[in-house]
Formats: sequence, structure tokens, C-alpha cells
Amino acid sequence: MSQLLGISLRQYVRIDNEEDLPRRDVLRNLIIELDLTNEEIGKYIRKMTKDIA
Repeated sequence: MSQLLGISLRQYVRIDNEEDLPRRDVLRNLIIELDLTNEEIGKYIRKMTKDIA
């Protein structure tokens, strides 16, 4: 998956473990590769931004 997204394995693991937010382009590619719905995307963004605030 990290190769499909064009990021390092380490960066992918940090995103997957919710330790880091993906860049906008990586998030876009994740949405495409995982065929996420708007609802799933919204839940993820709300959760990640809530943890930061």
C-alpha cells in the first residue's frame, strides 16, 4: 500500500496507527485505493482532528 501511495513504509505505518495525519495528496490516494465513502472519510477526519485539538 505504501508503494501505491508513493510514501515510505514507515510513514504509512504511522498513518495506519493514527500517529500522523496524511498529506492531502496521500489522503486523496487512500480514498481512491480503498474506495472510501464520504461518511467513512468524514469519520476519519473528525477523529483525527479531534485527537489533535
